[in-house]
Amino acid sequence: MLFATLFYTFLVIGLFGFGGGYGMLSLIQHEVVKSHQWLSSAEFTNIVAISQMTPGPIGINSATYCGYTAVHNATGSMALGILGSVTATFALVFPSFVLMILISKMFLKHMKSPMVQSVFKALRPAVVGLLAAATLMLCNEENFSSPVDDKWHFAVSVAIFIATFVGVKVMRINPIKMIGVAAVVGLVFFL
Repeated sequence: MLFATLFYTFLVIGLFGFGGGYGMLSLIQHEVVKSHQWLSSAEFTNIVAISQMTPGPIGINSATYCGYTAVHNATGSMALGILGSVTATFALVFPSFVLMILISKMFLKHMKSPMVQSVFKALRPAVVGLLAAATLMLCNEENFSSPVDDKWHFAVSVAIFIATFVGVKVMRINPIKMIGVAAVVGLVFFL
């Protein structure tokens, strides 16, 4: 039953996850943490961090790790956890795969039509909303602490966030280098 629910959940996310991997994060988080309670909020935050650091699209990486963790938490079996990761990943990718095959020829033929252009214009605000939801989802106590609970941890976390943002957006430093620097600073201050 868990595998069927896992497949259906990630199939629906794959169908409605416009905006790429970051757009899917809020949908994945809502389903696996809030709706089904397969993972805790802290586990999901860790999965997002790992998904960002590993090669590949973040949505697919998150589905893979969530599928594994959900099944492993429920069964304790590593083999079934691997099957859970395959199930979630396949279910997430399947709708896109089928849709791309079905509409690729038709899209190329009708790409310039006003109706197709209107659909894309209507989807843009939804994509921005999903990306904003993913950003806000990551601004939680697991990542930044709370100014009430631990002022030092909160202040350092916000400082790292601001420095990284300025480094990437203003100073045009390579994001990979900024991730490495932020990791070292985090280790220095929080270990």
